Amino acid sequence: MPALITACAIVVVAFIYFAVVWTLRTYRKQVAAGREDLIGKTAVVKVALEPKGMVLVEGETWTAVIDSGSALPEEEVIVTKVDGLKLAVTRKI
Repeated sequence: MPALITACAIVVVAFIYFAVVWTLRTYRKQVAAGREDLIGKTAVVKVALEPKGMVLVEGETWTAVIDSGSALPEEEVIVTKVDGLKLAVTRKI
């Protein structure tokens, strides 16, 4: 009987330890959300940019305007600015 109590106590203590460690790691992580984080990211053109079209960035579709020229679907571009719900992009070199 004492072995069973000891085993249960060890399991409970281990669970609490890992729960606390996991919680602390979660709180220490920097939140990476918001439009500002899109600047510098690579986007894939979905609707041709002539100069306005649609791009896919991190799984989300955005309206985008290319700074010069045009870009065809499946080309990669770089996000340079976020203006409301519209992205400014430039060709990826």
